[in-house]
Amino acid sequence: MVSGIHSALSGLLALQKKTAATAHNTANVNTDGYKKVRVTLAETTPPGGVAARAEVVTTPGPLVQEQTAAGPELVEKSNVDLAEELPNLMLSRRHYQANLKVVQTENERLGYLLDIKS
Repeated sequence: MVSGIHSALSGLLALQKKTAATAHNTANVNTDGYKKVRVTLAETTPPGGVAARAEVVTTPGPLVQEQTAAGPELVEKSNVDLAEELPNLMLSRRHYQANLKVVQTENERLGYLLDIKS
């Protein structure tokens, strides 16, 4: 596979995983005890690709006193912070657009080469 396209496609797949984790975190922002998932991107070996690694962030969420049938009780809330998740989603969107542009440019370049060859 052409290295430029391979790099961009691996980046797109990694960003897809990162966006899915952000969506999952956002959907569970009000779920008691939920632990957010953080996806980190890293270069693969051989160089030129991107891999996504997901890990659960185990930091505790805030404790809130809630009234239950047994009386007042401390409940741990989700450790998801929307002020962190939404900017990450916007960055992922821009990175996704950049990788799509690389695929488009490589496609045009290969088309020009084929035109010259024929």
